[in-house]
Amino acid sequence: TKRFSIEAGTTQGWHRYVGLEGEAFGIDHFGASAPMKVLLKEFGFTSENILDRVRALLAKKKGGRKRR
Repeated sequence: TKRFSIEAGTTQGWHRYVGLEGEAFGIDHFGASAPMKVLLKEFGFTSENILDRVRALLAKKKGGRKRR
């Protein structure tokens, strides 16, 4: 089953829920400083980017290959 998690923080721990066929999306580093809206855009937390990532995940065949 393909699962996608979104966390405005570390992805640590999410991989057990999304599994081998899923994706955990988040921020796995620290040290950035800016207004929240700027950081969210910089790190890809936009509806367009999330939708693109989910579509790409759904397009993959089992084992990581992209569906045709």
